[in-house]
Formats: sequence, structure tokens, C-alpha cells
Amino acid sequence: MSSSNPLKTPEIRDRILTEPDLILDDHDVMRALVAANERAMGGNVVDMRGLAMERLEARLDRLEDTHRNVIAAAYENLAGTNMIHRAILRLLDARDFGAFLADLSGPVADTLRVDSLRLLLESSDHANAPDLGALGDTLSMAEQGFCCLYAGTKTGGGPRRVTLRQTDGGDPEMHGAKAGTIRSEACLMLNLSEGRLPGMLVLGAEDPHQFAPGQGTDLLDFFSGVFERTLRRWLG
Repeated sequence: MSSSNPLKTPEIRDRILTEPDLILDDHDVMRALVAANERAMGGNVVDMRGLAMERLEARLDRLEDTHRNVIAAAYENLAGTNMIHRAILRLLDARDFGAFLADLSGPVADTLRVDSLRLLLESSDHANAPDLGALGDTLSMAEQGFCCLYAGTKTGGGPRRVTLRQTDGGDPEMHGAKAGTIRSEACLMLNLSEGRLPGMLVLGAEDPHQFAPGQGTDLLDFFSGVFERTLRRWLG
């Protein structure tokens, strides 16, 4: 007469004995076995091994979550690095200053996934600055000290290289027709060499989370460094 206990069936029992990992690797099965063991021992017995397993399982879950978060962050950082590299390569392709600015507001802005981009150059004689014509769509002249004030830093006080912030609408003079939709902004300070006033590159995004305080700025800092060196060449 055959037994009703499935573990007394030779095939199942032999499979478990030869491949115990099939059960050990299945969290749901292990939980069911631990729960059955606790019921068999009764409510007055503390199963230290069961408690240890629960704690180990909780720790494993936390480690798995951390592992997934680390991998996601690594992929995000790699994607950001590739994006910055593509934008820089496009900047280096320009053959004249007009093409440089056109690429900046077009393909470069698209690559950086920003909705607004403005380059500011300070001038000690801002009132008599020449008409920029078509270049004015991307380039603006500003009075001395304006870049630090706009970025929220003190003039002459060693401004931050990169300032990230969220905003409820941007400055119309900075973001033009898209000012009302701008929800985050990055201000990149530019050192245009000794004897020249500084400049600033302002990036605006409709996504409020694209630029926010507390985010890493290493990639934007690198982009700013390459950009200012390229710009120096065009400014002579």
C-alpha cells in the first residue's frame, strides 16, 4: 500500500536529497517550511534558528535592493558620461563662431536634453555693446558682475563652478519664450582666461528634477571646463 506522504515517494525524496538547492533557493518554499516547523513546535517554543533565518532573509533583501540601486546608478552615470562626450564632440566640430553658437543652441542642447540654453559674456562697457544680430538668439552680453549675481554667488568671492536649482518659471531674458515652462536650471561659470571678464552658460529644463541641489556636478563641471577652453579659441 503506497503512503500518502509525498516525501516517501522515492523519486521526490531522492531529488531533494541530491539537489537541496532547489528548495534552499526558493524563498517562498523556505518560508512555508519555517512556518510549518514553528506550528509543529507550538507557540511556547522560541525557534532561534527560525529567527536567525528571518533576519538573514531581511538582510539579503536589503542587499539585493542595494545591489539593484548601485547597478541603476552606474548605468545612469554611464549614460550621462556618454551624453556629455557626444555634446563635446559636436562643439569641437564647429568651423567658425557662428556655427559654434548654432550647434550650441541646436544639436548640443538636444544632446544635453535641455529646453533652453543661453551663453552670457560680461562686458565692462555693456551699455555700448554691439548688436549681436542673429547671434542674439543664443548669446547675450551682460554688465560686469551679472553672472555671479544671477547664479546666486558673491562677486569676487570664488563662485561655485556649477549651480543647480529648481525654479517656478525662468527669467524671460534668459530663457525667452520658454521661460514660463522652465522648472530647473544649471548655471555653469566660465573662466575665459586672465584679463577677460567671466561668462556663464545657463541650461534650462522643463523637468523639475533634471537640475536640483544635491545632485552630482562632476559631469557638468567637466563639460564647463571643455566649453570654456573651446570658447577662448573663438574669442581670440
